[in-house]
Amino acid sequence: MALSLRRARTIIRKTLEKGRELELKPLSVVVLDAGGHVQAFEREDGAAPGRFAIAHGKAYGAVMLGMAGTAQMQRAEGQAYFMAAVNGVYGGQVVPVPGGVLVRDKKGAVIAAIGVTGDTSDNDAAAALAAIEAVGLTGEI
Repeated sequence: MALSLRRARTIIRKTLEKGRELELKPLSVVVLDAGGHVQAFEREDGAAPGRFAIAHGKAYGAVMLGMAGTAQMQRAEGQAYFMAAVNGVYGGQVVPVPGGVLVRDKKGAVIAAIGVTGDTSDNDAAAALAAIEAVGLTGEI
């Protein structure tokens, strides 16, 4: 099952709504398909223009490694050389912190990744997770 553009846009909208509900700083949200390609992106008014690269890096690392941002950060803390090598392989595109959230279908297959940035990494991840669950999918932070 692939994630439709309509559902990707809904996830972005719900992430931004959750951010407003939690009174987070302006967010930027990207949805990547299972192959790591950008499917949709939005940056709220007031969000720094460089946030696309951060959101993309969070999601890209998650989907390419099959490992959500929290697990990537733990790996980076425990095996910095591994994450340095991964970043070399992927041209420096991996941002190994919370906010890179895997999206799984009902069978557990990874169908997308969401990258959220703008507030603390944990808050970014919480907003994404709420949005993913709101559309009936499973998120892994």
